[in-house]
Amino acid sequence: MLIIGENINASSKRVAEAIGRRDALFLQEMAHKQVSAGANYLDVNAGRGRGTEQEIEDLKWAIETVQAATDVPLAIDSSDPQAIRAALAHYSGKAAMINSVNAEDDRLRALLPLTLEHQADVIALAMGDGGVPRDVEGRLRACDRIMERAAAYGVPLERIFLDPLVLPLSVDTDEGLVTLRTLEQIKARYPQAKTTLGLSNVSYGLPLRGTINRALLLMAMYLGLDSVILDPIDARLMAHIRAAQVVLGRDPFCKSYLKDYRRGTIKE
Repeated sequence: MLIIGENINASSKRVAEAIGRRDALFLQEMAHKQVSAGANYLDVNAGRGRGTEQEIEDLKWAIETVQAATDVPLAIDSSDPQAIRAALAHYSGKAAMINSVNAEDDRLRALLPLTLEHQADVIALAMGDGGVPRDVEGRLRACDRIMERAAAYGVPLERIFLDPLVLPLSVDTDEGLVTLRTLEQIKARYPQAKTTLGLSNVSYGLPLRGTINRALLLMAMYLGLDSVILDPIDARLMAHIRAAQVVLGRDPFCKSYLKDYRRGTIKE
């Protein structure tokens, strides 16, 4: 299970303020904490709603700052393809991840070539021009469009992380099932591709959010989820991931589980 740490994101007021005042120590400490907790990638989002030019400058600074603290690869996160392009040109670490494309033609044209140019992985959201489809079939149609265009560009399908998407259960209690059924169909239809999921959205607006997050993640892992975007500093969540890897036969002889137990990184 590939862990993508979600915490360096300007949607958080504290992170946005740290980026605004160029507080390198704040971002670097956040990076260290996530890596120490088990993150394999760090998502970096610097969008503060101040226009493309400002986002590009902020994103370049944030990438440089985080890369000075860790060699873990980064997921470059922006809704603006220009910002992603500029950030990739500035990036100097291990193969990056683009977060994200969807089935919109303009976005596919802008970003799929960058995956080849920079040998980057890419997160692909199961949505298109009309937003997030509310049913499994609509999300699969978006995935079909993405995969067709990726193949046309010559993007290796194993570089694509399809995200079935999850909306808050507080808005629609069927959302969890739609997400899981979409994931199951993606795994069957596109075995070459990988899958990911932005976990925390599922529990938005509900109490005891961690409980909901853990429930969805364990079910998704059973269906073969390859990676997840989450808060790795949540020790209970990470413990459930490590335990699930054992139960699902993905940790031979419990070696990783026992190693983490001895290190004290597994919490009840």
